[in-house]
Amino acid sequence: MTVFDDILPVLGEIFSSHAAAFSSGPTIYINRDLNARVRLIVDDAIQSMPSVGAALHDIAREMHARLGAHAYPPEQALLWEADTKSLFGNQSSFEIEGCPHVRVIDRLAVEGNWSTIAPMSLGPPRIVFFSIKGGVGRSTALAATAWKLAEQGRRVLVLDLDLESPGLSSSLLPDDRRPSYGIADWLVEDLVNNGEAILDGMIASSDLSRDGDINVVPAHGRDPGEYLAKLGRVWMPKVSPTGERESWPQRLSRLLDMLEAQLKPDIVLVDSRSGIDEVASACLTTLGASLILLFALDGDQTWSGYRIIFQHWRKIGVAPYVRTRLQVVGSMIPEIRGAEYLDELRESAWNVFSAELYDEIPAGAEPGLDEAWSFDRSDETAPHAPWPVRWHRGLAALTSLYGGLQAVDPSELTVVFGPLVSGMANLAVIEPSPL
Repeated sequence: MTVFDDILPVLGEIFSSHAAAFSSGPTIYINRDLNARVRLIVDDAIQSMPSVGAALHDIAREMHARLGAHAYPPEQALLWEADTKSLFGNQSSFEIEGCPHVRVIDRLAVEGNWSTIAPMSLGPPRIVFFSIKGGVGRSTALAATAWKLAEQGRRVLVLDLDLESPGLSSSLLPDDRRPSYGIADWLVEDLVNNGEAILDGMIASSDLSRDGDINVVPAHGRDPGEYLAKLGRVWMPKVSPTGERESWPQRLSRLLDMLEAQLKPDIVLVDSRSGIDEVASACLTTLGASLILLFALDGDQTWSGYRIIFQHWRKIGVAPYVRTRLQVVGSMIPEIRGAEYLDELRESAWNVFSAELYDEIPAGAEPGLDEAWSFDRSDETAPHAPWPVRWHRGLAALTSLYGGLQAVDPSELTVVFGPLVSGMANLAVIEPSPL
């Protein structure tokens, strides 16, 4: 019996045994459909190549014999297309290892896409705060960072994209300053071309800042209204009268472009949904982030989750486009044994980064001097070297972060969030470059 995880290894074995037939010519696409069944999509030009055609029929029979329920019957396993390059050339796909002319297209039921990395935004730096699990102090760190950056005179835009667990706005806004609408409202109204009508009504200015600005766009407005009904519609694509389709992550990216054009922030802070879901994939891959902060508690759940994401990026070949934007944040570093804990966290992060994202250093080469992208375990400038956010008794005891930030001694906030704020401030002078 074969199961889903057997599909790619078996396909690799099958195509490797026929590799000579596919050393040139049009790319062969393997379509893995929504039911996890595979079939081949082949360019019509191959019909004039008898040896390749014969190999494809052999492969169709082998797929059915070895993959069972995960393959189509041989007579249904080959789909011929007039021009596969035009049809699939821009779609997300990945290579069958060892077979550069054979690529897999995954059909997914969700709009979120971990496989396509958008170029870095050319506007203000966009910083995504992300974690595998909740309860790691991510939203608190974002709110404190926004406040400290604004205290330095910066114009900060904050978006609460944790739509299924909203609440960041309460950290930065009192009840009487919360706006009428939020991101969920806009995503629903945009479907009927009513988004611009509520744009101004979804932005609120926080009064925590004196020298800069903090503009907050919450997940929902002051009165959530029928939030669950809206949440069930925010993931919808928008289809124009001419049939053009815009996915919800693309719509979200358009909203962010509009907000930046209107508010002209120096820096944008995005609170992502935790975990490996659609909202997280949009925040990490679609919004053109300049930096993705990976909040981490040292434990199997954290590193298993990050390893899953990193392995996927490496497998489909997009790791080089996203790995330079990653930075581990050591969250809630304990008061007792803090230094030892931070060392252990760095070790765990290095194990995952070196295995999944860093390039192997050839024998005799020196890290940092050759083209390979890799870092030494002890390199403090490496993305696996955690920026520490220390656990603070006073912040942990606050029932509401709003107003509590000013009650905490500024020097203590520097101890807690200093490395994080410094890293954010340095980004203001970085000019993003496209892929």
